[in-house]
Amino acid sequence: MAGEIRPIDHLQVFQHRGGLHRTRRALESGRLTIGFTGGSITDPRPGYTWPEPAIAWFVERFPQAHISVENAAIGATGSELAVFRARRELIDRGCDIVFIEFAVNDNGEPAEKRMRTREGLIRKLLAEERDIVLAYVYGQGFYDDMMRGDVPASIAEFEQLGRHYGIGSVWMGLHALREQMAGRMRWEEWLPDGVHPQNRGSLSYAQSVIAFLERELIAQPGTAVIPAGDKLPPPLNPRNWEHARVLPFSEVKLTGPWTLRRWHRVGWYDQVLSTAAVGAKLSFAFTGRGLSLGFDFGRTSSEFRWRLDGGEWQLSKRDRPFWVGPDGWFRVTSIADDLPAGEHSFELEVIHGNAEGCEGTNCNIGMIGVVG
Repeated sequence: MAGEIRPIDHLQVFQHRGGLHRTRRALESGRLTIGFTGGSITDPRPGYTWPEPAIAWFVERFPQAHISVENAAIGATGSELAVFRARRELIDRGCDIVFIEFAVNDNGEPAEKRMRTREGLIRKLLAEERDIVLAYVYGQGFYDDMMRGDVPASIAEFEQLGRHYGIGSVWMGLHALREQMAGRMRWEEWLPDGVHPQNRGSLSYAQSVIAFLERELIAQPGTAVIPAGDKLPPPLNPRNWEHARVLPFSEVKLTGPWTLRRWHRVGWYDQVLSTAAVGAKLSFAFTGRGLSLGFDFGRTSSEFRWRLDGGEWQLSKRDRPFWVGPDGWFRVTSIADDLPAGEHSFELEVIHGNAEGCEGTNCNIGMIGVVG
């Protein structure tokens, strides 16, 4: 019925908090570097995801500026991987503003873990002055909450961090759902596979981001400052992953036919430790309280057994969804996150796994991530 107030109408697309001061200064200087991190809905490879219209808006509105883009989003990944890649892919490349999109891909992780990884990512980015915008897309698991007028937990937790650090946000998925409910966009135009927007849906997402930027950079710039550097507030979660780092492969001891290879097949990797030999082993020592391994993963990937500090051997048993190819998925396996802080040892041995969907024994390790 026309004029009816529904629970979803009370939800807010925009949260304006800290102003985009670094972005405005960069535009005034004539050079701006825009960063993105997220999953497949932000991944640049299709060529039409929501960052593309947003980037085009920057170019159109600020023709005097040289616009550079660092889109570090990777499909089927979450903030656990992003916190390890932030230094190389966003910070060292001089991003003035970074859009973070992980509400959907983090949704399957335990709340405690995703709060640790997300806050670690934010604190890494804010260790020096940099603007951040939190961007939330839609997942079907959010539908019931949204229709009741509730904020899904994965987004509500991001909003806790946004309030704590004075970071603004755009709920792109809410904007798009309202467009669909108003009859401006058919569901199949938005999410033909139920998850990934095509051109029309991506444009809807981008239009909400553009409206946020129009206000923050042109119509009504915010005066509050996002804290950075020594002005950062104490963390909400003292066990956040702010000090996560990548262990150099030079510190790994190899047993068996391993090679260190330049990895041309997938652009996200610089090098990988590679073997296809069942029984090949590696080991290393690390200082910290957590460990994550990143693999070039797919149907032809091996499984492995591992142990920490000489303890009991554990077996990996990773699922292989119908959509996964022979390789090409930058998949993270979390080994531990709550070890006693200090020195630890890790051992890994390649096995076939004898699991459904396991078609090979390729073990390609692209990242060893240590949580400090």
